[in-house]
Amino acid sequence: MYLGAIEAGGTKFVCAIGDHDGNIKERVTFPTTTPEETMRRVVEFFRPYPLEAIGIGSFGPVDLRRDSATYGYITSTPKQKWVNFNFVGEMKRHFSVPIGFDTDVNAAALGERRWGAAKGLQSCIYITVGTGIGVGAIVEGNLLHGLMHPEMGHILVRRHPQDTFAGVCPYHGDCLEGMASGPAIEKRWGKKGAELADRKEVWELEAFYLAQAIANYILILSPEKVIIGGGVMKQEQLLPNIRHRVMEFLNGYVQHEAVLQKMDEYIVLPGLGDNAGVCGALALAKQALDE
Repeated sequence: MYLGAIEAGGTKFVCAIGDHDGNIKERVTFPTTTPEETMRRVVEFFRPYPLEAIGIGSFGPVDLRRDSATYGYITSTPKQKWVNFNFVGEMKRHFSVPIGFDTDVNAAALGERRWGAAKGLQSCIYITVGTGIGVGAIVEGNLLHGLMHPEMGHILVRRHPQDTFAGVCPYHGDCLEGMASGPAIEKRWGKKGAELADRKEVWELEAFYLAQAIANYILILSPEKVIIGGGVMKQEQLLPNIRHRVMEFLNGYVQHEAVLQKMDEYIVLPGLGDNAGVCGALALAKQALDE
């Protein structure tokens, strides 16, 4: 028997078969197109396998309230064809097994806590910086939910004094995602991040916004580990800049050795690498089975 995992992104889906230890046995990746076409490929992938449970980490917003009539739905997403899509319901039509469902970043946080950089800790946050910016959080051993789910990628940040860029977020303009996501980098500088690797000023400005957000997360949630991934973080010069800037923004206020002396071990890349999301979906499946 296997666990099934779905990392449902706005650009691509990753489906995998794995075990209770987070080992991936088989995986497939395909583009996110229409719900009909995409879900047909999902079902075709899983059908040959004897599954105990399935975990879904999805792009959102999603409805995670179990007492809600739309639990398991993707709700007000910018991807118009997926608005009000009953994700969990569609999977249940094909598979009579427990199904775990959460945001893609919450799933990644869970995966990192179970098998990755935050293994053995009671709290962590997972930040992804790519097409958008999302943050998942584990607090006192539990995934953080509330009115809906955290949307920490849309917090308001202080503008750099020399930055006149309007931002790309259609809702807030110059929120964190509007100023520091992959599309924000491309629109501000006229090139994709991968083409700007040697432009020091690009990554110093990016670190300014990301570090400001991380300092806020540290002050609000006090996580034991900060994990930051996503395509933008492939720029190796970015992480040291972020750590340095976080120290500046906190300015000695958080008196803990993790921040004062071990920043290189505190703000880190994903221990699971690019598998954080799909391993997190395996962890959601295991959690659903245990419940």
